[in-house]
Amino acid sequence: MTTPNAVTGYIEKISGPLVIAGGMAGACMFDVVKVGHAGLVGEIIELKDDQASVQVYEETSGLAPGEPVVSTGEPLSVELAPGLIEEFFDGIQRPLEAIQEKAQSPYILRGISVPAVSRTRKWNFEPKAQAGDEVGPGDVIGIVKETVLVEHRIMVPHGVAGTVKEIKSGEFTVEETVAVITDAKGRDHEVKMLQRWPVRTPRPVVKRLPPEVPLTTGQRVVDTFFPIARGGTACVPGPFGSGKTVIQHQLAKWADAEIVVYIGCGERGNEMTDVLLEFPELEDPRSGQPLMKRTLLIANTSNMPVAAREASIYTGITIAEYFRDMGYSVALMADSTSRWAEALREMSGRLEEMPGEEGYPAYLGTRLASFYERAGRAICFGKDGREGAVSVIGAVSPPGGDLSEPVTQNTLRVTKVFWGLDSQLAYQRHFPAINWLNSYSLYAQKLGEYWDGFYDGEWSVYRTEAMSLLEDEDKLKEIVRLVGVDALSKEERMVLETSKSIREDFLHQNSFHEIDTYASMDKQFKMLRNILTFHSLGMQVLKRGGTMRSVFELPIREEISRMRYTEENDLAKLDELETRIKSELGKLLAMGGEHDEVA
Repeated sequence: MTTPNAVTGYIEKISGPLVIAGGMAGACMFDVVKVGHAGLVGEIIELKDDQASVQVYEETSGLAPGEPVVSTGEPLSVELAPGLIEEFFDGIQRPLEAIQEKAQSPYILRGISVPAVSRTRKWNFEPKAQAGDEVGPGDVIGIVKETVLVEHRIMVPHGVAGTVKEIKSGEFTVEETVAVITDAKGRDHEVKMLQRWPVRTPRPVVKRLPPEVPLTTGQRVVDTFFPIARGGTACVPGPFGSGKTVIQHQLAKWADAEIVVYIGCGERGNEMTDVLLEFPELEDPRSGQPLMKRTLLIANTSNMPVAAREASIYTGITIAEYFRDMGYSVALMADSTSRWAEALREMSGRLEEMPGEEGYPAYLGTRLASFYERAGRAICFGKDGREGAVSVIGAVSPPGGDLSEPVTQNTLRVTKVFWGLDSQLAYQRHFPAINWLNSYSLYAQKLGEYWDGFYDGEWSVYRTEAMSLLEDEDKLKEIVRLVGVDALSKEERMVLETSKSIREDFLHQNSFHEIDTYASMDKQFKMLRNILTFHSLGMQVLKRGGTMRSVFELPIREEISRMRYTEENDLAKLDELETRIKSELGKLLAMGGEHDEVA
């Protein structure tokens, strides 16, 4: 789609995905251009005099100097309309299935053009406004039932406000007019279900809200020890084989979000194939419907043109913001931002810019920050003052697992949660392989206060105690390595046993087990309380002269290790278990005298 601002130039030089075009005076930064006779999609990333540097999002082989370069006069934009959910897109929002049908080939043909959302499919538009209503940007004028799980809210576009002159009801395509709004100057604005938005411009909100509400994931190590807030940002770095993609799958499935946007940015083709084959098979645990009914996927694999990786991240976050503006909580998974940074590095090298650390461009940190800063919880435009959130979880693939490299460090600078994956834990079949000693969450205190309100102030106490036990275990392990376990006192042996129980019975979680794959907050709290109750009473028994055997060989320990298999509708069993722990250890205390201290 070209505009009156269109400029036509010619190719001067080709360097892989970078094309230098001459005669482009009048073109603007970030304009979309059509390159060559094939009409390849590109974007202007640098302007000097009448020369424009264009990053081309398709394979440039076969282009020749002198071929035309036509600017459309518009920035790179995404189409926002019903039909996004359940779809597979590439990095610049081309629907992969529609391309396959049109091309009659499993390969994306150069210069092929397919609209992002279907222009022929009709949607049932149900009006929510009436003729004569005063409306402004963000107001919901009607809804479309996009899938059984997603109600697509048709909003008044930004820049349009006035009185509803006419509103229709019935079946329409996305390009048909569903309402007419007359502004204060008497001009009519036709509102369609299709909107466009430039990907590099964040969508505005009325007010940003602090990250005070947790995004529960059902993963115990995350929710209890390193929680993420709704509208928060998290970084998941880890070496090859440590389980980054598996964790992202778990979060996509179980996170307390209504919409999931999954960006496979520069991932290996076979990994992305797994995602494309697995996701349609997965069942949404809350509704029983397929998970795809609330998911959209952006697949931009490592064998696709490198420049499109750079766009894929922005395409994904813009679509996520659009659903946030409807009042949804959106979880965005970016896998992996390292590959995106590599695309930046390649383009920067071809532009002959001064390289920064490890060859990455000097503006790497700024670009990463501008992406992660688009996350957040906010009050959206519209009279109803609805609240929406975008939570961003970015996987990072540092070469050789080296966390000191620039992409990881710049990501940690702007994200608030660090889930450090450990290959050693992964090789021990400990899932999730999040290392509890070097991971952190800057939301932990705030969210601890939130959960304390539900659990009588005990949540933060138990979390702190469990963390300190795990840290003590690490110190004691060093002593055991040097002089053996016999050098430890009874109390220190108790610390090791409890820490082992926290690791194996609480932190370890089987993602393939139908019960253990997800743990509610109530279940997590009760499990941790039982482990720590056993620890504190066991300590009292040992201090009163009790033997290690009498504590460690209690049959109740076996039941503590089986807590994870307790069903969600049967959590009263965990309360009964707590009572029995107190009773059995109370008997041991009584044998040592002074049993009146046990409650």
